[in-house]
Amino acid sequence: MPEQPSFNNMLSPETLYTEALQLLKQLISIPSFSRAENITADVLQEFLQSKAITTRRYLNNIWAVNKYFDVAKPVIFLNSHHDTVKPNSAYTLDPFSPDEVDGKLYGLGSNDAGGCLVALIAAFIHFYNEPSLKYNLVLVASAEEEISGPDGVEALLKQNSFLNLSGGTDTPFKNWCGIVGEPTLLNMAIAEKGLMVLDCEAKGKAGHSAREEGVNALYKAIADIEWIKQYKFAKNSALLGPVKMNVTGISTENKAHNVVPASCHFMVDVRVNELYTFEEVLDEIRQNIQSNIIPRSTRLRSSSIPLDHPLVQAGLKLSRSYYGSPTTSDKALLGFPALKIGPGDSARSHSADEFIYLKEIKEGIELYISLLNNIL
Repeated sequence: MPEQPSFNNMLSPETLYTEALQLLKQLISIPSFSRAENITADVLQEFLQSKAITTRRYLNNIWAVNKYFDVAKPVIFLNSHHDTVKPNSAYTLDPFSPDEVDGKLYGLGSNDAGGCLVALIAAFIHFYNEPSLKYNLVLVASAEEEISGPDGVEALLKQNSFLNLSGGTDTPFKNWCGIVGEPTLLNMAIAEKGLMVLDCEAKGKAGHSAREEGVNALYKAIADIEWIKQYKFAKNSALLGPVKMNVTGISTENKAHNVVPASCHFMVDVRVNELYTFEEVLDEIRQNIQSNIIPRSTRLRSSSIPLDHPLVQAGLKLSRSYYGSPTTSDKALLGFPALKIGPGDSARSHSADEFIYLKEIKEGIELYISLLNNIL
């Protein structure tokens, strides 16, 4: 358990928790699928404004800064998301009914990442009125995280209002670091694997299969796929393990059974550790397969925060363990060091009858405040 923080805000620990819980219940009750988060964005904006906090909005991203923001100070970026995936068919409960049962709060988005979001909001409120913080605080409730969409946190950081906060366009976000709220059992994910999606095409020559004409592109693709299946990249990460490749789809344009395919397409999911750039991985693949490769997505790069970073050191003082995360988050899109940490369990994310323990929300608020107390 984190040490009990010293609350110097007008709101008591119990009030912060109670209001955070009520906000989370409200968010659960509103469908907020990626690209359709406008109503939960309204709710978040109204909640913060009810605390006399000036809010700003870009698309469905809601953000605010501490009352005594000073451009001369470095920034801690507090971020979690308010979009959700769609409920799967195995749900037995109403995914939009925030029900408390046996110390659990059920509902879609309760664990991923509603509990983290409301806990970060509570911590931001706790420090909002403090006049002499060593760092500025920027709170962002982002959209489209679940689909890594273009109109989420990445788009927000490109806005002039954010660039101005960071000191201009020459060296943007030079003195920024972040806390990204995702369910980690309140331990520190200090590294994340990157995700690169490759569209590949093996080319052959069409012909009549009965006369054994042509060059079968499908067979060429299979040879490349076998290499992908067997190949091991040399550099293994102590935090994230090896680079992993999986072929996740294959197709030809053939409709007739008796035509040798001239083209075969397949796609590859590549999870990259922090020891490789995407370009290095691409070069190595291209040197070993015949198929043409077009990267579909290269935005979600691997990321890490040094062990000696003040945020990580603060977590270690609070007896938090650290690890490398196999999943991606908005952390991959920030462009500055960020620590992924939050209440809840990643294993519950996207599962049927999603829930978070009530005590996890309370512990999350306490941990975020204690973590920031060590720095601010």
